[in-house]
Amino acid sequence: MEKIRLGRTGLMVSRSSFGALPIQRVSFEEAREILLTAYEGGINFYDTARGYTDSEEKLGKTFKGKRHEIIIATKTFAPTGKELLEHLDTSLKNLQTDYVDIYQLHNPKELPDPDDPDGTYAAMVKAKKEGKIRFIGITNHDLKVAMKAVDSGLFDTVQFPFSVLSSQKDIDLVNACKAKDVGFIAMKAMSGGLIDNAEIAFAFMRQFDNVVPIWGVQRMSEIKQFLELEENPPVLNDEMWKKIEEYRKELSGAFCRGCGYCLPCPAEIPIPLAARLSYLVNRSPYERFLEDDWKEQMERIENCIDCGHCRDHCPYGLDAPALLKHQLVDYRKFYAEHKGSY
Repeated sequence: MEKIRLGRTGLMVSRSSFGALPIQRVSFEEAREILLTAYEGGINFYDTARGYTDSEEKLGKTFKGKRHEIIIATKTFAPTGKELLEHLDTSLKNLQTDYVDIYQLHNPKELPDPDDPDGTYAAMVKAKKEGKIRFIGITNHDLKVAMKAVDSGLFDTVQFPFSVLSSQKDIDLVNACKAKDVGFIAMKAMSGGLIDNAEIAFAFMRQFDNVVPIWGVQRMSEIKQFLELEENPPVLNDEMWKKIEEYRKELSGAFCRGCGYCLPCPAEIPIPLAARLSYLVNRSPYERFLEDDWKEQMERIENCIDCGHCRDHCPYGLDAPALLKHQLVDYRKFYAEHKGSY
C-alpha cells in the first residue's frame, strides 16, 4: 500500500484510507471483518467520530493490540472546552487507547477563538500537552470556514468534501493546504453514494499528491474493490472525463450528499435516502425501493411537521422539507410506472 505524508503532521498514511462512519450500520462482527481486511490490505489510517454511535467502539475492539500500527482520527461536536475534554475521554475509552493521532473539531459553523481559555481550541492544546492527542484538526462542509482554517495556522489537518463533483474553488483549497503544509483529508469521495463508479472516483483523487480520501465502507465487497484499485491504480482517461462531465451536469445544484446531520427526524423520515431517491434509483438496483416497507417510509414525508431541525443542521444549507416533497412526487411517479398503480 502506497503511503503519503499528511502535511506537517509528518504522519505517513495509506493513500487510500478508511472512513468509519458507515460501519455504525453493521454488526460488530461484520465491522471487525471489514476493518481487518482493510488492515491486512495495508490501510493504516482510520477516521471516526464521537457522533458516529458505536463506530469508535468497533475500532477499539478490532484493533486492540494493534494500536501502534495504525493512525486514528476522531472528532467532537463539543461547543465548550469542558465538554470537548469529556468527549475526548469517552473517545479514548471507546477506542481502547490513551491517545488519538488527530483530534478534529466536527464541522463548527465558525473557527474557535484560540485566546478563549475556556474554548475548544484551548482544550485541544491542553489535551495535546497531556499527550492525549498528537495533532489538531478540523472538519467542515463550508468552503469559507475551511479556507479560514487553513489560513489561520491553527490546524494541522483539514477535512472537507472532495470528489469528481468538486469545483475549482474546492481544488484551490487543496492547493492552499499543500502550500501551507496542512494535511488534506477528503470526505464524501463518492458523494454519499451518488457517484456509482469507484474506479473513476479513485482515479480523480489520484491526481492530487496531497489528498487522502477516507473511503466510507460498510460492505466487504467495497473494501476489496478499493484494495484492488490500489494494486493497479487507474489513470484518468478521456472516457472517464466524459463520465465526470455527465455526473457534474446531472448533479449540479442542490442535492443531498447523505451526510446524516439532519437526523434524527421526529417523523422518522429516512431523510438521507429519501432526499436523493430519484438519483439512487438510477444508480443502483431499484427493486427494493418498490417494496411496501420503503413505500411506507417515503409516505412519512406527508407527516413532516416542518420543525426545522433538518434545515438548521444541513451543512449545505438545503431546504430539506421542500426537497423531500419534490422527491415524494417523483417517487410516486416512479412507483406507478413500475408497479402500474400507486
